[in-house]
Amino acid sequence: MAEMGSKGVTAGKIASNVQKKLTRAQEKVLQKLGKADETKDEQFEQCVQNFNKQLNEGTRLQKDLRTYLASVKAMHEASRKLNECLQEVYEPDWPGRDEANKIAENNDLLWMDYHQKLVDQALLTMDTYLGQFPDIKSRIAKRGRKLVDYDSARHHYESLQVAKKKDEVKIAKAEEELIKAQKVFEEMNVDLQEELPSLWNSRVGFYVNTFQSIAGLEENFHKEMSKLNQNLHDVLVSLEKQHGSNTFMVKAQPRKKTKLFSRLRRKKNSDNASAKGNKSPSPPPDSSPAATPEIRVNHDPEPASAATPGAALPKSPSQNSLPAVVVETFSAAVNGTVEGGNGTVRLDLPPGFMFKVQAQHDYTATDTDELQLKAGDVVLVIPFQNPEEQDEGWLMGVKESDWNQHKDLEKCRGVFPENFTERVQ
Repeated sequence: MAEMGSKGVTAGKIASNVQKKLTRAQEKVLQKLGKADETKDEQFEQCVQNFNKQLNEGTRLQKDLRTYLASVKAMHEASRKLNECLQEVYEPDWPGRDEANKIAENNDLLWMDYHQKLVDQALLTMDTYLGQFPDIKSRIAKRGRKLVDYDSARHHYESLQVAKKKDEVKIAKAEEELIKAQKVFEEMNVDLQEELPSLWNSRVGFYVNTFQSIAGLEENFHKEMSKLNQNLHDVLVSLEKQHGSNTFMVKAQPRKKTKLFSRLRRKKNSDNASAKGNKSPSPPPDSSPAATPEIRVNHDPEPASAATPGAALPKSPSQNSLPAVVVETFSAAVNGTVEGGNGTVRLDLPPGFMFKVQAQHDYTATDTDELQLKAGDVVLVIPFQNPEEQDEGWLMGVKESDWNQHKDLEKCRGVFPENFTERVQ
């Protein structure tokens, strides 16, 4: 009997819930069709908008914080492997081995401590902050349902009062249901009206505390890491001093093409030009460079503001009869600078000049077509006469001191390794 009674209560509760859902659905339809008015609270709706915005911001912050922690963990792993590599290559008889191992151990501990403090002081605080939102969100949704119940009870009561044939029993029961629905709604509404603005205002202090914690932890981490890095630097300096004769030297990239190959290519180009009826003699290997297409090197070339000297120019009917001095003046105006109005020309820079570099290391030439460099030498970079002759990592140029003294590319120009220099202009 008890079991049957329990089943009856359960069935009755289910039926009641189904009836409530049907009544709410009917009320919402009538409100949307404009056949029933809806209770509005603009101030509360604004609080709900703020709540949703705050929830979205907090969720995004939590996601980004977890990404940051994952990055810290990845950096810790990369740092640990790098230190393991150093420990492996650091031979037992080298001075400072024990100190280097201790530094690596402290480095690992520092990363772990930093990660754990970020979890404790930022992520867990973030989780606690967001933990209050689901309950409030559920209560907001429940308030919305109780508001529909209240509107439905109010409309039912009003319809019974204006009916032609009044039923006092039904009116009394409807009034009782209205008072009950109003009380439940107002209790939830009052609580949320107090909590939502308070929650919205709390975001400022939470954001401040969270980011202050992260910034402080990161600052301390980098301070301690800087000390470890300085200690490791000192250990390595000591090692370098005791093994100074074996210091690593900067080397030029190997040149893949031989000088003989370059000369054969130039000869072949000259023969091809002669076969086509070109009456002009082919320039010798060390003559001034002709026009070349743009050359891509690690130093970004400056945008060309004028035509490349020596490039093919549009011909006019009388160009072939122009005096040589006029043609020379035009080329100089493109490459160098022209003084005053007296027509005299100064070639301050070599034809085709692209940019300047300065030697950072000494370089000893290993071939006659290479430049001998001392640290501090300034080199004026110019194009290769034939781009196909340029090896990767090598540039063509003339030392500025030689150019200022001789103004003769035939004697001064040569190739040099780019990684020995640094661009200055």
